[in-house]
Amino acid sequence: MNRTPPSTPATNEPPLDGGEVAGTRRAGLRRVIRSVIRSGARPDTWRRGPVLTVLALLLGLLLLLHARIPNGLGNLGSLVECLLPWFGLFVPVLLVGALWRRSPATLVALLLPVVAWVSLFGGLLGDKSRAGGDLTVAEQNVNAGNPDPAGTARDLAASGATLLALVELTPQATGRYEQQLAAAYPYHTVQGTVGLWSKLPLSGTQPIDIIDYGPLAARKPAADKLPANRALRTTVTTAHGPLTVYVAHLGSVRVTPRTGFWTASRDIGVQALGKAIAADKSQRVVLLGDLNGTTDDRELSGITSQLHSAQVVAGDGFGFTWPASFPMVRIDQILVRGMTPDSSWVLPATTSDHLPIAARLSW
Repeated sequence: MNRTPPSTPATNEPPLDGGEVAGTRRAGLRRVIRSVIRSGARPDTWRRGPVLTVLALLLGLLLLLHARIPNGLGNLGSLVECLLPWFGLFVPVLLVGALWRRSPATLVALLLPVVAWVSLFGGLLGDKSRAGGDLTVAEQNVNAGNPDPAGTARDLAASGATLLALVELTPQATGRYEQQLAAAYPYHTVQGTVGLWSKLPLSGTQPIDIIDYGPLAARKPAADKLPANRALRTTVTTAHGPLTVYVAHLGSVRVTPRTGFWTASRDIGVQALGKAIAADKSQRVVLLGDLNGTTDDRELSGITSQLHSAQVVAGDGFGFTWPASFPMVRIDQILVRGMTPDSSWVLPATTSDHLPIAARLSW
């Protein structure tokens, strides 16, 4: 005798849509959080997740006391400060761990890194730009190995910047930049590997030695220094009076197993450039360049203590510039003295490994 298999009971309930699924997940998360809170009433639950609790406290202390991390061991303090915003990513990781372990102690401990991170970087998250601005400036490390200098020059000219600073120029590519930028920028100067293109007249241009800085620097002939020169000072004639502009490309940094965070060449440049800016009596100063360090790095204080970051004052977000494929740090800077930044932003990528940056400034 044939037997008919039992049929599955019919249902009239429609499948859940995306909003209902999201709502179900949120409800589940709320149940977990309420469970953790309720369990906090039992003394034994405060012993859950001791490792997570310790890690949360250590993260908070690192953010609060980063300036106390010594540089004696491979410049560890400077390395941490360059990457400091990214330590905030550990907060959601620890939060997930705390909810999984139902650890109220870890949840409480996480308040320390959250408050520390917000106090350090919360001000960068909003858009601080405003309308206006008398002068637009831009900068890019164009990369010595740039496969398309002419295309990069056209893209940068399209920004409409009054002043355009380029660093990491090469003898082979400089002519291409000069040719492409000539129509938009009637004035320009190139001193070694750095240059400034301007829609306004330039005068008093001179190279600044940030490589051979020290007691023996004077013994090296100027002609031998110029091809590798990495900084310049010039005066821009404006309707509001003279503007002193520095363009600089500080020495490269490296992270190696033997030396740690190697910054010797860059730090020499910081000393030389900082000394030049300190001795400069100009009322208005703008520094454009690749400083191979963030404004949080203590070793750049010889410069950053004298000038203000346009991105910090008037930017939107962190404004990371390197590497262009996945920006993680802002090592390209626009720093000012005697000028008011109205806005600061990152320009679209070119064929360089750095993103270009721009800012509008007021007198």
